[in-house]
Amino acid sequence: MFDLFRSRDKLVRIFLGALLLVVAFSMLTYLVPSYGNGSSGSDMVIAEIGKDTITLAETQRLIQATIRGRQLPVEILPTYIPQMVDQMVTERAMAMEAERLGLQVSDADVAESIRQMAPSLFPDGKFVGKEAYASMLAQQNMTIDQFESDLKRQVMITRLRDIAMEGTIVTQTEIEAAFRKKGEKIKVEFVRLTADKYKAESQPSTQEMQDFYKANPARYTSPEKKNLTVLVADQAKLEAAVNATDVDLQRMYSQNQEAFRTPERVKARHILLKTQGKPASEEAAIKAKGDSLLKQIKGGADFAKLAKANSEDPGSGANGGDLGDWITHGQMVPEFDKAIFSLKAGETSDLVKTMYGYHIVQTLARQDAGVRTFAEVKGELAAQWKKQRVNDLVQQASDKAQGALQKDPAHPEKVAAEYNMQVVRVDNYSAGTPVADLGPSADFDQAVAGLKKGEVSQAISSGTKLALAIVNDAIPAHPSSFEEVQGQIRDAIVQNRAIAAVQKHANELIEKAKAMGGDLSKAAKSMGLETKTSNEVDRAGNIEGIGMASYVSEGFNKPDGTVFGPVGVPDGGTIVAKVISHGGADLSQLAAQRNIIRDEIKSERARERNTLFESGVKDMLIKEGKIKIHQDVINRLIGNYRSS
Repeated sequence: MFDLFRSRDKLVRIFLGALLLVVAFSMLTYLVPSYGNGSSGSDMVIAEIGKDTITLAETQRLIQATIRGRQLPVEILPTYIPQMVDQMVTERAMAMEAERLGLQVSDADVAESIRQMAPSLFPDGKFVGKEAYASMLAQQNMTIDQFESDLKRQVMITRLRDIAMEGTIVTQTEIEAAFRKKGEKIKVEFVRLTADKYKAESQPSTQEMQDFYKANPARYTSPEKKNLTVLVADQAKLEAAVNATDVDLQRMYSQNQEAFRTPERVKARHILLKTQGKPASEEAAIKAKGDSLLKQIKGGADFAKLAKANSEDPGSGANGGDLGDWITHGQMVPEFDKAIFSLKAGETSDLVKTMYGYHIVQTLARQDAGVRTFAEVKGELAAQWKKQRVNDLVQQASDKAQGALQKDPAHPEKVAAEYNMQVVRVDNYSAGTPVADLGPSADFDQAVAGLKKGEVSQAISSGTKLALAIVNDAIPAHPSSFEEVQGQIRDAIVQNRAIAAVQKHANELIEKAKAMGGDLSKAAKSMGLETKTSNEVDRAGNIEGIGMASYVSEGFNKPDGTVFGPVGVPDGGTIVAKVISHGGADLSQLAAQRNIIRDEIKSERARERNTLFESGVKDMLIKEGKIKIHQDVINRLIGNYRSS
């Protein structure tokens, strides 16, 4: 919550608020700037929806936004690009249908939508101004007209969907049936069978392993391996060996004095009683609670204990309300900022009302604006000097060592001694092999992958270390001998046989239990298996030893005493279960839950109807020839990402 209060300047506050718009209106992501704009292909059309178009450039912007947001790995984009295009077409089709039906959105409607979605654009109820608004949008390569045009389209589409969803009726019978299903409980007895139990009986003979090896030669190939000499420069060791003089540090201090200028700042703690997201009818009670806590604090009560017990700020409540680092003007919302800077160290405010709720604020320490002295920053300067000096030394060493090794790869020890590097021998190296002092490193694997005997790698950085590798020998990939992979073969056969054994014994257990009149416990005991009994759980519950109750969902529809399974559960286990008892929903809670359940049913139906409605609108426009998809352009776009 503390991060929500912080806002280093007005523009940052605006931007944070506007992020809500991006979440709410997916179309805005189309406007995120892409790389390499300006090519002649940027205006190529991917789809036409009436008079509207979706261009290649627009689609690329969406793709780049998706990549930067790490929503999808680049390698699977070719699979998802058609879905992205389809969603864009659907949005435009819905907007076109809304216009055909005469739906309109005024400028006032757009302004109200922005006000609701991004209240930070309206601090104290006043608009921050067109200049700041435009500046925020410019950071995303958007103009006000572009932004509001797309926002207007989204509001129009939302209204069209609302019209289509009107008239969803849920009967009382349906509500009660859903409540009964949601609240129904069962208690089960179960046996969990695991592959580990049957590994002993699944061991293969040497002949069986050899037969398996001969039948699957392609599965067992040893990858290329290399014998390496690795030279490692350790920044941590170099740091211990270099020290700055006072003259060096004084020079740094003089040249960077502005960096040590500090504004007026405070340390503070607070108790938050939230009103945000709560009904207005509760505010009086929340304020009364705040007054009571304030009275206790001013009477000598422990602020930290009261904060831990009462504060609704998840970021600071557990720490006794402590907000941590120094706070400067503008980092907090205005009312909070005013309170903490008006108090002396140790003073407590009256109740402070912000957009989040009621706060009790206490200023712990104050520091006036000024420049920190040399003595105060000497330690920081020394650390910075060391880091910069060592970075320079390591970079120089790696550059010179690489050149020296390329000239004389036969004498790495000599090069290492000259540049204060450690020598590490790595035999039978293949991708993923940990290298001493570096550990597993994808960058190291990549740097070494294409090297031949006698070649030297580029410098690879790993944490505080930097390494160079020389290939002493390269052993080509070759079929593995039986002896090399005998262990792998044994494990594969044992695992497969154990899994089959689990299924066999699970089915045997079910048949025995049925033959014994449904006595699962007796049948399990005869097979050396253990039974457990669950607590009473509903469909959303969890069962210790199984996991989610959904794994025994079959039991909700079976009569008491029924043995069912086998059912696969997490970690490779399989269960056989018996229904012990059913418990009905607590109908005394139906009245309290009625509206919630009704809304859940309506939401589910609305999602289903919305999907059908959108599909129907798009199909209609395609049949009328008002939607044209240029598949050749889409294919070329997909091809670009396949080749990248």
